[in-house]
Amino acid sequence: MNQETFDDYIARFNRRDMTAFEDYLDDDMHMQNGTLEFTGVQGMKDHYAKIWSTFREELAPTDFVGSDTNAAIRMVTFFTAERDDPESLFGPVALGDRYEFRGVISYRLTAEGKFADILVAYNSFTSIRADGTVTELGIPH
Repeated sequence: MNQETFDDYIARFNRRDMTAFEDYLDDDMHMQNGTLEFTGVQGMKDHYAKIWSTFREELAPTDFVGSDTNAAIRMVTFFTAERDDPESLFGPVALGDRYEFRGVISYRLTAEGKFADILVAYNSFTSIRADGTVTELGIPH
């Protein structure tokens, strides 16, 4: 996978364009993020439908490395609560609460260049409440 192709996936993800999952994920894709695991395009859609119902999410990858079989990035992801949600994926949140994920993501690719396996390794997950309180959380899943 080259940088231009990966950048297209990220741009579409940041626009909440779920057709990106159909175009870039293998039908049997496996995702692992901490103890959170799911499979397939529908699993990805279901997961992000939950997140995007509460949060505006923006991916800001750096240090892309790609080949025909693998890709890897460093990632900063910003989540901003767009509404109060007592049962969000991250627990109770209020409008304006923010979260920052920093980590490394490894992608294994199919022969067709689609994501077959996505492995997320975190370095930090930080809560920044609307009142300014900052807390290091670890991984919420």
